[in-house]
Order: sequence, then structure tokens, then C-alpha cells
Amino acid sequence: MDFKLQATAPDSNARAGEITTDHGKILTPVFMPVGTVGSVKGVHMSELRDDIKAQIILGNTYHLYLRPGLEILRGAGGLHKFNGWEKPILTDSGGFQVFSLASTRKLKEEGVEFRSHLDGSRHLFTPEGTVDIQRVIGADIIMALDECTPGTADKSYAKKSLDMTMRWLHRGWDRFKSTEGLYGYRQTFFPIVQGCTYTDLRRQAAEEVAALGADGNAIGGLAVGEPAEVMYEMIEVVNEVLPADRPRYLMGVGTPVNLLEAIDRGVDMMDCVMPTRNGRNGMLFTKNGIMNMRNKKWADDFSPIEADGASEVDRVYSRAYLRHLMVSGELLGLQIASIHNLAFYLWLTGEARKHIVAGDFKTWKEMMVPRLMQRL
Repeated sequence: MDFKLQATAPDSNARAGEITTDHGKILTPVFMPVGTVGSVKGVHMSELRDDIKAQIILGNTYHLYLRPGLEILRGAGGLHKFNGWEKPILTDSGGFQVFSLASTRKLKEEGVEFRSHLDGSRHLFTPEGTVDIQRVIGADIIMALDECTPGTADKSYAKKSLDMTMRWLHRGWDRFKSTEGLYGYRQTFFPIVQGCTYTDLRRQAAEEVAALGADGNAIGGLAVGEPAEVMYEMIEVVNEVLPADRPRYLMGVGTPVNLLEAIDRGVDMMDCVMPTRNGRNGMLFTKNGIMNMRNKKWADDFSPIEADGASEVDRVYSRAYLRHLMVSGELLGLQIASIHNLAFYLWLTGEARKHIVAGDFKTWKEMMVPRLMQRL
């Protein structure tokens, strides 16, 4: 994987760049739709590509390992062939999912032992094993196995957790370097900076991660219970250390405002289930604020969902029709809302890129943030 830094905004750490993978180029900053089990819920690949204009999507090692399983994925020739997505794919190592199963997992030096949420069967994820699994899945970008500590963890636990995560990182890195991909294209490996909300731990982790010289680096363990301002502070601490000539991926974040604040602090890549999950519950993000499409106020509003929106669904369907679908429990409503939100997120990061290149990102961001926070 190659990364070319193309512009940096004045009065900001916001950057515009270009990532090149064997499955295509990615212009940054970029938002990556989450396709946990190999699909972005309710959205066709053609819609992701042509309407939403996604450049890269995510898969999840934990879920794909359990179902459809590695035998099926290997037989298909990897996830790209299995789901029909021809552009880049990033896979989360599954660590977050495993660690969220607190009552059914056991953490040890070897790795993490857990029970499947599907049938209760026992499994073990090791740093080496998750690299091997992601090789089979065929991700362009493979993530290290780590422990995601809660944002409220005390320092003693955070230090113990980070020490193990870093030991796991070196094992996973060694495994990645000693193995090859299965399907004839290059794969790359991103280490993850943990350290909870403790500045010294974050800086220590970032220095150790940077020393590896990986093609890109990730920031994990944020937006997991800590205040937003603390999250922004941790991003600043980490990005002071991570190399500027490699992409920086902030994992699992977040709201439209979170995206702009992260970009302002030098983040290049982001993902989150929020646009699809909240969309399925009737929440739409727009250029002028947040709309609850279950609200009765939209029942006789026959104007487009968003007249100047980023997606075709914004112009084709009315607010009244979308509300009708939502309150009726129609699947089409969930699909329309998901497409709208994803297209908006991709539009927002694309606009951020334009303003970084133009040199007025900071002014544009300060105008956008209060608009994005309004309740319509």
C-alpha cells in the first residue's frame, strides 16, 4: 500500500491524501461504511459504488470467521469475490467484538478464548491466528488484535491491557511479515494505538507503533464512554507522534461532528455503524441538522428528503413517504435511510477534502459544526 500526502490545511492539521491499493485508490480523508458480515445492511454493492460513492468498506473477522466461515471464503477466492465488491476492503481483527462479549470470553497471554454468540462453541483468537484469518478473508488492510479498554478504565487496568496489546502487536506483526496473501494481490497491516484516556500511555503506545514502520496506523479505544473532548485530546496526543507520511485511521468514530473534529486533528480514515444503525431507527443526518423521521411533523411534508442531498433517494422520495415507511415497519424505509446517511457521510468527508485542498477548511468546518448539531 502506498500513501501520498497531497495537501495540509493552514491553521489546522487536516490533510488530503491518496492511498493506493491493488484494488484501487482511496482519496482521504475518507469515511468507510461498515459491512460487518460481508454486507452493508440493506445496501446493494452497486448503490455503495455508484450512489453512495464508497471507496472502501469494512468486514469483521469475528463475524466472518464464524459465518460463513473460512472454508467458504477460501473457496470463493476471498471476500471480494464472495460479496462482489471490487474496491478495497479493511477487516477489523474482531477484538472489539470479542471483548464486548465480557461474560463469555477469557483473556490470557496466548490470546482470547470466547464462545460463539451463534451456538456457544469455544474458539481462540491469537495475534497470529487473526492475521491468518484475515489473509483468508483477503482484506487489503489487516488490523492487529488488541484489547479495547472501556473509556472509564482505571490507569492500572489500562496499563496492564496496553502492555498485553503491545506484546500481541509484535507477534501479529511478525506473523504478517512471515506470510503471504492467498489471492495474488498485496495486503498490508495496521497496528493499533491503545492506552485509554491516559496521555502517557497513549504517547508510549504511539511511539512503539510508529517504530514498526507499518504502511498505516490506527487509533483504537476511543468513543467508548469517554467525553468527546477527551477523545479529541487523545487524538492530538497520538497524532503528534504517528508519522505524517502514513495514513491515520480512527476506529469506530462517529457522528458527523466527530468526523470533522477528527479530520481537523490529522485523521485520514474513519468508520462507524452510526449512519446505518441510526438510519434504521429513523435518524437522518443532513447538511442542516438531524431529522427524526418518525416525528409526526413530517407526516404531510411532501418536499424531498434533502433537495440538494448527495444521493438519488434524497430527491426521489419525500419526507412524508419516508416517515410512512418508517412507522409502517417497511424494509424500504430502512434502506432509504441507510443510503441517505452513508451518502451524506461520504459527501461530508469529500467536502472536507475539497476545503483542505482549497485552503479554507477551518472556516468551512466552523460554519458546518453548528449546522450539523441542529435538531430539525
